[in-house]
Amino acid sequence: MKDLLKRSVDLAPLLRGIAMKNSVRPAVRYQPEPVAGAIVAPQLPANGDTDTIVSLLIDAVGSEFPAAVTVDGVGSWVVTAPERSGRLAGCIAVVTGGAQGFGAGIARELAQEGAYLVIADINGEGARGLATELEDEFGQGAAIGLDCDVTKDAAVVSMIDQVVLAYGGVDLMISNAGIVRSGSVKDLEFADFELVTRVNYDAFFLCAKYASRVMAATHKACATYTADIIQVNSKSGLMGSNRNSAYAGSKFGGIGLVQSFALELVEDGIKVNAICPGNFFEGPLWSDPEDGLFAQYLAAGKIPGAKTIEDVRHAYESKVPMGRGCRPRDVVRAILYAAEQDYETGQAIPVTGGQVMLR
Repeated sequence: MKDLLKRSVDLAPLLRGIAMKNSVRPAVRYQPEPVAGAIVAPQLPANGDTDTIVSLLIDAVGSEFPAAVTVDGVGSWVVTAPERSGRLAGCIAVVTGGAQGFGAGIARELAQEGAYLVIADINGEGARGLATELEDEFGQGAAIGLDCDVTKDAAVVSMIDQVVLAYGGVDLMISNAGIVRSGSVKDLEFADFELVTRVNYDAFFLCAKYASRVMAATHKACATYTADIIQVNSKSGLMGSNRNSAYAGSKFGGIGLVQSFALELVEDGIKVNAICPGNFFEGPLWSDPEDGLFAQYLAAGKIPGAKTIEDVRHAYESKVPMGRGCRPRDVVRAILYAAEQDYETGQAIPVTGGQVMLR
């Protein structure tokens, strides 16, 4: 069974690449049973190289890709054209940490643009709940929610496998999951430092590692196919953050990974960029009335003279030239730019309302 799963996951991105015509990105959904009327491909060599497998599949399906393909001994794939229009029509987008906060806002905005959404989160119940909401709005199959602890190698492998079985590939990998543990370097517990590094830095490596394999396979079968890996970084990845070294360090490191991955993966048709947003003041990290940073900073007396949470919020908003915090739509506009721009990779794109300006 394990070997069968691996074969089905390995073949799906190749079949999807072969099925792409005129830049249309279809969904290629796996099922173990034969499909009536499907073109039947012969049994493929278990250890054949990718070029050989692609050639054999093309010979089997012909010039016009059918609505369904059965590969002897592996299973079937049903091919469907994008069911909705939009700038991301047919795009298979994975958003980690997508059950709440920035991630949930990003997922909703991408669904509006026609993408198939995969919400992957350690809060699996929240991920499935959001996926159900998106399906209610955009139709069955528009989204799926998956449990995933992005700090665990096996969990990320399983998540990507499930995405490939559900849709046939990954076009847009958004590594958004992140946490903050702030404190002075003199006092911060090493366990907290390690946790921030695992979630904000190590997990990006894992997501890029396993998503890029799938993207590269699709590119192998379709030379014009391109894909994107995007890390939702932070303004703290562009400038240091006082008493927030674990977070800033993980984000600085993330930009190093972005640039390095971009240099390597360009040959696979994969662009890699970072989006560096300012603070999402409307999100629970800042605005939770009990545990949010506004409440914490008020209690700690961080803002001299502040008497209410609103006083603290105003103090932070006043630091932004545009007078407000960053919102999911601001980030999605930058994501769309990065995905649609054919001639840009390895960049860290600030979305900070002018709070951080590059030179």
